[in-house]
Amino acid sequence: MAPLPEETPSLIGEADRNTAVQRLQEAYAEGLISHGELDERLHQVLTAKAHGEVVSALASLPEEHPGTTSTIAAAGGRIQRRGVWRVPRFLKVESAYGRVRLNLSRAIIEHPVVDLELQLGTGGARITVPRDAVVDAEGLRTEWKDVRYKAPRRSRPGGPEIRISGTMGFGRLKIRHARR
Repeated sequence: MAPLPEETPSLIGEADRNTAVQRLQEAYAEGLISHGELDERLHQVLTAKAHGEVVSALASLPEEHPGTTSTIAAAGGRIQRRGVWRVPRFLKVESAYGRVRLNLSRAIIEHPVVDLELQLGTGGARITVPRDAVVDAEGLRTEWKDVRYKAPRRSRPGGPEIRISGTMGFGRLKIRHARR
């Protein structure tokens, strides 16, 4: 019986594929890529079987302007980001009453450090980070419940540092590392 490879490529889901197509269409609309590049990259995304193929189709897109903060905000309801999405260097998440679900495990993280600021009222938050990420939540102030995070026993070098700051009212922050 042959041993299984340690790192098997993760398969691409339809949600990830749709997110990548949307990102490419936005880049074309913003004039960041030509029509020919759009066609090539769309073909690559639409025929991709593994997650890495989608990431490579998006990886060379120009970065967002450094130093700017992107904000995701909602008064109530759920804020959710998952699948393939580009994580900015500075991300602010604001919600008065909603739940926040951020999954960075398949996201494109181009910066060695990502600053994530949470400004949450009564909703809780769950953040999934890549396996090799280093998490620092010392800058987060909670009013009611503590942060639930257990650092992995064995860390893998080379991952991004995710620094979480801000304030949370009556919700709880749960941070976990992706399993694959």
